[in-house]
Amino acid sequence: MRKSVAFFCKNWYTLAMDNKVFTDKVKITVKAGDGGDGMNSFKAYKGKPACGPDGGDGGDGGSVYIVADENMHDLLAFRYISKYFAGNGERGGTNKCFGKHGADVVIKVPCGTLVRDAESGKIICDVYDHGEKLCLLEGGRGGKGNVRFTTARRHAPNFAQKGAKTSPHAIVLEMKVIADVGLVGFPNVGKSTLLSRISAAKPKIADYHFTTLSPNLGVVQYYENSFVVADIPGLIEGAAQGAGLGHDFLRHIERTRMICHVLDIAGTEGRDPLDDYEKINAELAAYSEKLAALPQLVVANKCDCAGAAENLARFENAYPAAKVLPVTALSGEGTKALLDAVWALLETLPPAEKIPSDEFAFEEADNTQFEVFKDENGAFVVVGGLVDMLCRNVVLNNPDSMAYFQRTLKNRGVFKALEKAGCAAGDTVVVGDVEFDYIV
Repeated sequence: MRKSVAFFCKNWYTLAMDNKVFTDKVKITVKAGDGGDGMNSFKAYKGKPACGPDGGDGGDGGSVYIVADENMHDLLAFRYISKYFAGNGERGGTNKCFGKHGADVVIKVPCGTLVRDAESGKIICDVYDHGEKLCLLEGGRGGKGNVRFTTARRHAPNFAQKGAKTSPHAIVLEMKVIADVGLVGFPNVGKSTLLSRISAAKPKIADYHFTTLSPNLGVVQYYENSFVVADIPGLIEGAAQGAGLGHDFLRHIERTRMICHVLDIAGTEGRDPLDDYEKINAELAAYSEKLAALPQLVVANKCDCAGAAENLARFENAYPAAKVLPVTALSGEGTKALLDAVWALLETLPPAEKIPSDEFAFEEADNTQFEVFKDENGAFVVVGGLVDMLCRNVVLNNPDSMAYFQRTLKNRGVFKALEKAGCAAGDTVVVGDVEFDYIV
């Protein structure tokens, strides 16, 4: 018997066997590009060293996008690259030339991948359909060149605006297989054999537990129609609490429209199929009420084995409301009736829906907010995103820059807030690195 090893590495889960790795949950870091700085420059011609401002705007930083790709089947690639940073915008040029925009980052993920905020766990988005492209982070805006600060009174501004800075964010990518039908059951009940019989899928099949170590998908052709069936690793008692392998793969049948509950009706593993039925349903309910409420067909497999007929009669007497389909997956007997029943049920069910996103937005610096408080020395201190933005752009020894600085404080209501806090003429005011006496 080959040995399989399941292991955790920080915040992503992998399962390895025979040098094949399936990865369905990863944590990565993403960052939009910083905006480029505006240029502070003046036209200069031969014999005329200063002919007016001509500094151009900085380029916008690149954005981060998430794209669903049907050609991807797991998140293995993210094991090796976990940081995705967009390009920064270039600095503005002379002669009113704009800086080049930073390069965008496009992150391709399998269809049906949930994107969560790593800190709060909230769902940012669900990339569901092939080609669906969602903007995760917008790039920082480029700073304005000095030509943008010319006014009727200020003809030659000798300062420019810095580009907006962005922060890195940690997100979790969580893959959820998109399928119409989910196969559940204890290990070695014949789920993989059944999948290989009804579809073109070729899952690994062997006579030992946990042969299936990753979800297998199969497309079933039913006359002119088709549907997708997902086979997940076998569940065991306590799976919802983390026992065995099934706990880590139950997420892959959360999107399914219905469930086929596969039983070893002959009890070839020494278990009672009625007890198996109760335990698996209990695990589904413990994991998710929605999962437990899905329509369910019971697939009584291994009907060609000794004891199958007796156990089937016992099951039908104990659960008269259950829809039971006797099959022998190894030979294909009963699979036609099974597919008929599956398709008839699917036609009555609504299509799978995207998982709704939570109300969430990454926290970026708010360039409008500020707060005033009085320190232990009696000085009035102004802090906040507005102050951070102004301090990045102010040139202390430049009169035009300082005039712009003070005018912005007035227009944004900082002076009114200072007076409301009790600031009077002659009091010391500290705004970032700038300290001055308040004058009414």
